[in-house]
Amino acid sequence: SWNIFEDRILYQLLVFLQPPSRHSFRLELYGGTHLPERCSNIRVVLECTCLRKMEDIPCFVHPCKNNETAQRSPLLKTLCTGSYLDLEEISCWVQNLVQTAWEHLPQWQHWQLTVLPSSHSCQLLLTGPSDMQLCAVLVFAVEQGSP
Repeated sequence: SWNIFEDRILYQLLVFLQPPSRHSFRLELYGGTHLPERCSNIRVVLECTCLRKMEDIPCFVHPCKNNETAQRSPLLKTLCTGSYLDLEEISCWVQNLVQTAWEHLPQWQHWQLTVLPSSHSCQLLLTGPSDMQLCAVLVFAVEQGSP
C-alpha cells in the first residue's frame, strides 16, 4: 500500500519469508490461540529427506555415516533464536543488507538513504534532490501452510 503525507510518500511492502531448502516454518499455538502479530512462535524445522528417492540429497535430520550430526543453515543461525524466527535479527539483517546494496545502485549519488531504527520491520527513508522524501516500510510475513 502507499499514502501521501505533505512532502513524503509512504510505501508499505509485505515481504514473505521463505524457509531454506530442507526446512519449513511451523506456527506454534500458545494455549490454543495463535498470535499472528508475533514472530516468536514461528518454529524453523529441519525436514527429513530419507523418504525421497534422490541419493544426492543428504538427510540432515537422520544422520548417516558420512553426515554424523544434524545440520542447520548458517543463515538460520543468524536469523533465529534457538529454533524460532527472531524478528529483531531479521530486521537488523535486512537493514544491513539494504545499506550495503544501496551503494551499488546508480541512484545512490542523487538520493540519500537513511535506515530508520525499528526492531520489527525495515524502515527506509530516501531523500531526493528536491528534498522529496520516500519512506518504505518492509513488513515481514510467513505464508500460512508454507512448505
